[in-house]
Amino acid sequence: MTDGPILREDDTCWRREKAGRLAVIIDAENYFTHVQQAILQARHSILLIGWDFDARIKLNRNPGDAVSIDPLGRLLSHVVRHRPDLHVHVLRWDIGFLRLPFRGSTPFFLLNLLASRRLHFRIDSHHPADGCCHQKILVVDDAIAFCGGIDISDNRWDTRAHRDHDPRRVSSRGTPYRPWHDATTAMDGGAARALGELGRARWHVATGQHVTPPPPGIDLWPKDLVPQFCGVSVAIARTEPAFAGDPGVREVEALTLAAIAAARRTIYVENQYFAAHRIAAALQARLVEADGPEVVIVAPRRADGWLSEQVMGSARAILLKILQDADRNGRLRFYTPVTDEGHDIYVHAKVLIVDDRLLRIGSSNFNNRSMGLDTECDIAIEAAPDGDEAMRREILRTRDGLLAEHLGVAESVLQEALAAAGGSLVATLDRLVRPTGRSLRPFVSPPLGAVERTLAETHLLDPDHPESMDEAFTHTRRVLRPALPYALSAASLTLATILFFGRIRRRITSRR
Repeated sequence: MTDGPILREDDTCWRREKAGRLAVIIDAENYFTHVQQAILQARHSILLIGWDFDARIKLNRNPGDAVSIDPLGRLLSHVVRHRPDLHVHVLRWDIGFLRLPFRGSTPFFLLNLLASRRLHFRIDSHHPADGCCHQKILVVDDAIAFCGGIDISDNRWDTRAHRDHDPRRVSSRGTPYRPWHDATTAMDGGAARALGELGRARWHVATGQHVTPPPPGIDLWPKDLVPQFCGVSVAIARTEPAFAGDPGVREVEALTLAAIAAARRTIYVENQYFAAHRIAAALQARLVEADGPEVVIVAPRRADGWLSEQVMGSARAILLKILQDADRNGRLRFYTPVTDEGHDIYVHAKVLIVDDRLLRIGSSNFNNRSMGLDTECDIAIEAAPDGDEAMRREILRTRDGLLAEHLGVAESVLQEALAAAGGSLVATLDRLVRPTGRSLRPFVSPPLGAVERTLAETHLLDPDHPESMDEAFTHTRRVLRPALPYALSAASLTLATILFFGRIRRRITSRR
């Protein structure tokens, strides 16, 4: 355990700026509703920086609502057509070397041809060939900003109920998809302006074009969005890879390690992955302590897709075993959420809550690439050690609300159980977790073969800096070659080809 502030500019965060209002938004039903309201009120600027963006999605899926202009592409065209001073800038990752170039419906270059001159769509390829632009930021008029883990994309919408057969949870093509849990934030004031500045800087890096900041003085806070925090200092933490002469930024990693080191009673995590070796080592060190914090992690049962499961899932199994071996005092719990019928809920949220002191939500995963290879943006708030009682209560309410959602119980039930357990989160969960129905299930790692173990241990496809993927692939090929059958050798050759042409593509596009 360490003393002193967790949030430190030029170390664990880039900037700290005041927000008059800050709200935590859980799941995309709520997020998309507030996004639609903010877009409809925009006067000068809509700036969206995203890993993915899909103009086909419906933001509002409640047919009884009076005002709803969907899908998203139609909404953006509508506001631009009716607001002569409004410019919309959308910057999306260039799809990367492992994704199909025509994923979704209309390719971006066609969107750009069809769009208004004040609708600007661009592809962000200013990153290492094996990296991606993973930030999820929306800023409207520098008056309100959203930052977190929710992509404004297909297959993201869901409610906090995560019903098994919700007819609204379908893709833009009408195909049902699995329950999806996610989280983001909304803020105004100086924090929103700082995120606008960050987004415009990213646009300039990616396109070479400058975006003029909007004039100040507009209040666009959605009328139905209740802020949990008022007059709070918001920290912005980034990951930027070392690339094209820039040294890189690792504030997200520094913040994560500092938060783990500062924890006294509880560390609560929701994350899509658990594969970052430095984070695992930090948690291991706290679990070994005789009087260290309880650690509760909520994650999906399987990673999203076969390749991610082979890499991220295998790494999770190895690192979780290390933590379990260190947990001599029974303070570790690792869960996956399920629906009423026992189906998996996919956890895409990236949440870290330490005691009643720190709340962080963002785009960064607990994997190596989020620490130093991909472009990430998280926000965090920290309660002062000698006060901020209201903030401390709201931080705990955020944590308890998430756990109540996963357990399928009322918040009051969770809080009564916490009080009966003397504040022990682990003891509370041991009492409330159920073997049937909507609840959390203890995670059980699947057995790993030689291939999965080697992929995880070499960090192939999950490097923490731009150069390390080539190193990892070379080592993996050397280790596996004697034992692999022809089919796996062919798969390795395919992967090598993907990696090679990814780097060739980077060299070509860098000369444009």
